[in-house]
Formats: sequence, structure tokens, C-alpha cells
Amino acid sequence: MPRDEESKLVARARRGNADAFRQIVDAYKDRIFAFVWRMVRNHHEAEDITQAAFVRAYEALGSYSEKWALSTWLFTITYRLCVNHLRKRRATVADFDLAELGTTEDESPEAIVSTEEARRLREHIWDAVGDLTAPQKSAVLLFYREGKSCDEIGRVLGIPTVTVKSHLHRARAKLRAALAEHYVEDWTHLRLTGESRSA
Repeated sequence: MPRDEESKLVARARRGNADAFRQIVDAYKDRIFAFVWRMVRNHHEAEDITQAAFVRAYEALGSYSEKWALSTWLFTITYRLCVNHLRKRRATVADFDLAELGTTEDESPEAIVSTEEARRLREHIWDAVGDLTAPQKSAVLLFYREGKSCDEIGRVLGIPTVTVKSHLHRARAKLRAALAEHYVEDWTHLRLTGESRSA
């Protein structure tokens, strides 16, 4: 959604226009739900958290600053709710599907030669990121799925930009190690989607 359109909708919603806020919800509900689901890995819980995030956003519209994209602000609210939920649940965050982050930019026959090998590769990737913390997983999701910059991710997670970069580098290192050990000997040509962006 264009920033100027976002600003107009937020202004109308702040004045109590329910239809304007409904348009905001419709524009972002799928992305917010996908993010939450990958954090909690439970459909019912993801629905509840997504709904709570928009309720919280509506109540806090007065605090929104146009310095940041509306999506960044919404992900900030959502991330905090996810972390609180996970703490209460006292469970390790389940793996998310890194295959959903996208394909490699140069997907050659040498890289993925069959569906079976692709499946095995995904399994190794999931194993490699299984011990990442919630902030690390969130950083990966926001960078690769949402195209957020490290500054924006830092805003969402409430951490310095340099820490975001550390999370991303650690995740990449684990992925590369998994590829090198389990999949191919020459893995240097494989790249994660969006890795060319500054991180």
C-alpha cells in the first residue's frame, strides 16, 4: 500500500472511521497472520494473536509515527505479542518453513536436481535453524519474507541494527553449514533470496 494512502487511512481511522481501519486490516492481515503462524506454529493461537495485534493497533493509533512504514509499526506490535505469548507458553519456538522464504536467485540443475533432493535440503535447513531464538527467527522472516531493512527490523524487535545483522549472519552461517555437510560439496554458488541487500 502506498505511504500516502496509508497516511490518509490512518488519519481517517484516528477520527473514528471504522471503514478506514477495516481497509488497513484487510491490507495487512494475511502478512501478519503468516508471520505469527511461523512464530507460534499453531493456527488457533495465530488467529488469536493476529486479532489481538489489530485491536492493539487500533487502540494505539495515536502513537503511530509516519517516520516508519505502517507495516513496520504493525509488525512491532505483533512481534511483542508473539514474544509475550511464547514466554507464557514456556516452550521453544517451533521451526518455521524456510522454504517459504523463496527460492534461490540462480536455481540451477546442479543445485537442485530432483524433488527428493529439494525435500531433503529443506529438512536440513529446518534442522539447522531449529535452535535459533525468537528474535533470530523473526529477523530472518522480516528480512527475507517482508523485505524489511535491518534498521526497520531493529525497530520491530527493539534491538540495535548491528544485532539484527548478527542474527542474519548467524542464520546464514547455519544454513551454509547444513548445505555443505548434507547436500553439496560445492555450495558457494547457492544464495539466499535477498542476500544482496545490505545486512
